[in-house]
Amino acid sequence: MVAQTSGNGNSVKKTQSFFRGVKSEAKKVNWPNKKELFNYTLVVLIGTAALTSVIWLLDLGIHSILQLILGQ
Repeated sequence: MVAQTSGNGNSVKKTQSFFRGVKSEAKKVNWPNKKELFNYTLVVLIGTAALTSVIWLLDLGIHSILQLILGQ
């Protein structure tokens, strides 16, 4: 599939304008420093481990209850 253009270069100008806008917005982002990034990563890993543990315990509990009900 080939994109159709009007032949006057508008698509190139729009693309260049778009990427200039992206670059401008990226400069406005408040990027975290190394310490903040480490802390955020640690929070995500701890949260993931905690949620995984809760789901695992719930799975064990449901499995035990089903074994009692089904008598296996």
